[in-house]
Amino acid sequence: MKEERINCFTCRHFYVTWDPNFPKGCKAFQFKTRRLPAHEVMKASGQPCLKYEKK
Repeated sequence: MKEERINCFTCRHFYVTWDPNFPKGCKAFQFKTRRLPAHEVMKASGQPCLKYEKK
């Protein structure tokens, strides 16, 4: 079974922050990160992001 990769850049919840330490953010989960938010969600839950919504 091939894992589907989510592209945060095409998600309506993704945003770029002004924080140089945490430049990427997710409005749906309300967090900022260095990596893409979908990677952090996968790492934390073991599941693909369930809040993804295409722009």
